[in-house]
Amino acid sequence: MIRTLFTTFQNCFKIQELRSRIIFTAVVLLVARLIALTPVPGLDRALLAEYFSAQEAKGAAGAGGVLGLYSLFTGGALEQCAVGALGIMPYISATIFIQLLTAVVAPLGKLAREEGGRAKLIAYGRYLTVLLCLGHGLIVTLGWENPEQAFQGFSGALITMDNLWVYRFQTVVVLTAGTLLLMWLGEQITERGIGNGVSLIITIGILARLPSAVRSLLSMFGHEGSVSQKVLQFALLIIVLAIVVAGVITITQAQRKIPVQYAQRAVGRKIMSGGTSFMPLRVNYAGVMPVIFAQAILMFPGMIFEKLAGSLSPGFFKNLSVYAANHLAREGVVYLLLYSLMILFFSYFWVATQFNELQVADDLKKNGGYIPGVRPGASTSDFLHRTMSRITLAGAVFLMVIAVIPIIMSARLKIDPLVSQFFGGTSLLITVGVLLDTMRQMESYLLMRHYDGFLKKGKVRGR
Repeated sequence: MIRTLFTTFQNCFKIQELRSRIIFTAVVLLVARLIALTPVPGLDRALLAEYFSAQEAKGAAGAGGVLGLYSLFTGGALEQCAVGALGIMPYISATIFIQLLTAVVAPLGKLAREEGGRAKLIAYGRYLTVLLCLGHGLIVTLGWENPEQAFQGFSGALITMDNLWVYRFQTVVVLTAGTLLLMWLGEQITERGIGNGVSLIITIGILARLPSAVRSLLSMFGHEGSVSQKVLQFALLIIVLAIVVAGVITITQAQRKIPVQYAQRAVGRKIMSGGTSFMPLRVNYAGVMPVIFAQAILMFPGMIFEKLAGSLSPGFFKNLSVYAANHLAREGVVYLLLYSLMILFFSYFWVATQFNELQVADDLKKNGGYIPGVRPGASTSDFLHRTMSRITLAGAVFLMVIAVIPIIMSARLKIDPLVSQFFGGTSLLITVGVLLDTMRQMESYLLMRHYDGFLKKGKVRGR
């Protein structure tokens, strides 16, 4: 099998177009990593990096809380006080907001269906990204300015500049520029490289934290504790790892084949014979995007309520903020419930915005195709809508289970959050899903040039 994979990768570099796309993607991802490591002027990044290392070494809650999760998605840029500390999340949040408005605001929905309308919506998303970066960048700037309040147990000063206003203006502008550069790099990968650019940037940031996860795993079994508990933790990690990898591959490749019959039709003087083909409907049509969207939205409410609880005077609003902060923590029941519901919502939302059953039914009717037992036109559209709704539910439930299990394992079995996320949770889910999607695109280039794909004889079961 290893030899087959090696041969397949060799074949990838024999195709000039695919070779150039792979090299371009690798270079752009390298630039993205440099953005996550380039420090913002005027900050002592070594002090903050030392704090995060200490948090991870002792398995503190901060390492697996909101800050730890945020650092994971930025590839460690936050703790490095780097230019890319905001990551790509503001762009994802802006994309979510524009897509929601497209679904509920009639003029935007009409614009999306017009020629050139998608380009205008993308431009609106970029403008909104700038606004979100300015606001989010100001919050991060003030957090670095007051590290004792932003990072629990931190002592010392991060700012090395004398003029605070110059520091604030400079840092907000630099952080905004960093996110916009990451956004542009992601779009370039999607257009000129291989795979989805934004997802690959998130994945490369997650993989950059893999050495820390391995160190945490080794240190976890080196701590004091019963042998039976350590064996149970290790066995659960291995089992969940195998289940997640196998499940992600299965659900990603799973399809519902809808038979389509074509009638005979005249094209000029020729009579084109009919035949039977299949319309493949993916079970997990949205891929890992619902998980990324849900993470992007739920990453900040708990942090906001926690800061409000610390700044408000005793009273009703302070008690309300404390209650909300406790229940919106990553291990809280409310957080898990909201997380699951948002994954379910975004799974259906992605299908509703990306899969147009009316257009599919109309195209089938124009080409003389029909689904056996279903009338062309509105009946075909209703049939496709019902089918996609049912199979999307299965994919969404799978994503919910995979995303929630590691959080419960971390809270109940005292497993390091960084370890549970990497070896059986969201990080592994995103990584495997994005790599599968990238390999699928590479495989399509190989099959067009009559090369075997990554699987035996270039055939994917169920495709």
